[in-house]
Amino acid sequence: MKPLPQQLYTADQVRELDRVAIEDRGLDGYGLMQRAGRAAFTAMIHRWPRSRAVAVFCGSGNNGGDGYVIATLARRAGLSVRLHASGAPKSEAASKAMCDYTAGGGVVEKLTSTPISGADVLVDALLGTGLEREVSGSYADAIEAINEVSTPVLAIDMPSGLHSDNGRVMGTAVSADATVTFIGMKLGLFTGRGPARAGEVLFDDLGVPTDIYESVAASAHRLQPVPPMLATLRRPRDAHKGERGRVLVIGGDLGMLGAIQLCGEAAYRGGAGLVRLITRPEHAVAANSRCPELLVTATDSGAQLRRALVNADAVAIGPGLGQEDWGRSMLAAALEWRGPLVVDADALNLLAADAVRRDNWVLTPHPGEAGRLLRLSGAAVQDDRVAAVRAIAERYGCTTVLKGAGSLVVGPDQGLWVCDRGNPGMAVGGMGDVLTGVVAALAGQDLSLPAAARLGVWLHATAADYAAADSGAGGMLASDLYPWLNALLTDLVE
Repeated sequence: MKPLPQQLYTADQVRELDRVAIEDRGLDGYGLMQRAGRAAFTAMIHRWPRSRAVAVFCGSGNNGGDGYVIATLARRAGLSVRLHASGAPKSEAASKAMCDYTAGGGVVEKLTSTPISGADVLVDALLGTGLEREVSGSYADAIEAINEVSTPVLAIDMPSGLHSDNGRVMGTAVSADATVTFIGMKLGLFTGRGPARAGEVLFDDLGVPTDIYESVAASAHRLQPVPPMLATLRRPRDAHKGERGRVLVIGGDLGMLGAIQLCGEAAYRGGAGLVRLITRPEHAVAANSRCPELLVTATDSGAQLRRALVNADAVAIGPGLGQEDWGRSMLAAALEWRGPLVVDADALNLLAADAVRRDNWVLTPHPGEAGRLLRLSGAAVQDDRVAAVRAIAERYGCTTVLKGAGSLVVGPDQGLWVCDRGNPGMAVGGMGDVLTGVVAALAGQDLSLPAAARLGVWLHATAADYAAADSGAGGMLASDLYPWLNALLTDLVE
């Protein structure tokens, strides 16, 4: 398998890459199918080397053709093969692949709704890319049969039933242990339900010439740190705290102090030189009890906050802010400030009720908050996360981070970035507060807001992966990320 590229594509874009390769460059369509089947078979044997029996599920399109090639190679290798097909292939290449399989003695059975027994691996080559309607009938029955057994599953190109462009489950979808995808990596594998359904993603470009990719602009890119970002964060030997970013964190209404404590300490771990908490007077004594490095200003009016904003390089508002009069006055004052602003949690809920548009800010909603910002349900946001994150960026004029599995980052220019890091241990209170602090810290160190959002999301998710590898994901706390954030930044910038 090849290293995973940074570029991600929609189904239409991959079809265009495929068309250019075949029609403009003269690559043989059946030859590409044979390469795909060989790559998938190799991946299967490498991952499950003791396999002696395989069940292959083939649809009527080219995805099914890949399945016939896999079945043929498996028989030649001495494996026991059962192949279940939805019907006659609809393309010339797939028909040829089926003929090769049957000519070698392979038997084609009808799709089954009965869970398959006796196989060491199941191969899902039913639907592939381009699905635009809910799965039904024999396909849905076959998918349920695949999912009802504990046998490992290898999906070909896409888990059947998963939308290639947004990771939505189209009624039902295969839950794969690994997915081998070809020519261009599909965006839907990395966001929405994609990460849970695809398992490990493997890639093969099938030998398509690299210059062909210049003819089709990618729909999105996987997040990664890039040198210009890191150069900005490097500290000279004579650096002092005032040069490393002064961050204000505004929040902590009555009973919600912990959120800004988490956010403030995360800002320090993200490299900020000075972090000041702006909170209710009732919390002034306890606000830095966890992290004594935090400065604290007790504020009960927007006028007091405006004075504190004068010296800030970046501001984060929302963690524990509440939606009462105090929180409203804090948000109103913060929105008057023209510097880099990171908005999360209750500040997003207040913004949804009284929307404004400005530049030089980042919104970091989870799906529920995103739904409120767009006057949609959280479920509707999850159905098309890509459309939702772009709609927020357009409506509010902002850089937007849509949190969740496969977090998405869209800048004002509508460029899309996808985070393929992170783990289920992050589903715990306080994780968003830590992300907000990290993004604000990076913005305070002179990164542009789109760059701060991209790097912050990557650091946050990667630190969570390190924490999970160290201590497990089952009982992870948001504060478990702190030492790993520090270690990651040190490794990146020194």
